Amino acid sequence: MLELIVNAKPVQVDAPGDMPLLWVLRDVLGLTGTKFGCGVAQCGACTVHLDGQPVRSCVLPASAAVGKRVTTIEGLASEDPARAGADHPVQAAWIRLDVAQCGYCQTGQIMSAAALLAGIPDPSDAQIDAGMAGNLCRCGTYVRIRAAVHEAARLIAGKAGAR
Repeated sequence: MLELIVNAKPVQVDAPGDMPLLWVLRDVLGLTGTKFGCGVAQCGACTVHLDGQPVRSCVLPASAAVGKRVTTIEGLASEDPARAGADHPVQAAWIRLDVAQCGYCQTGQIMSAAALLAGIPDPSDAQIDAGMAGNLCRCGTYVRIRAAVHEAARLIAGKAGAR
């Protein structure tokens, strides 16, 4: 039995410690927002936060998450109690700028963008490109992704819509 903290809630999961966190989240806990993409930590579709840092859950053993905070796309908005059920600013920017095309990679993109903005509140284009480089989008929405990261930075700073 593994004791995890997922989306700010303690959970006990009956899973082997070497099971990838992705499968614990999806198959054991039913949190299907985190996607399986490549299985070798190269595409970023499976990105979640582990103590606030983006990690690839497809290769991270669940035992590595014991005692740490795991945040999935389902819990991203609730990381800040002041939001009271509202979308995270990155999610709001994604919706406002209609970023998703097929949408498959978007949860990983959003999780990486949120972590990037937590560390760099007003990133340059180059910082966004570097911070998001590990997330692949087969539809090529990179220009919209970059614009949404800038928009989310404005939302976080309280300057929404100021372009």
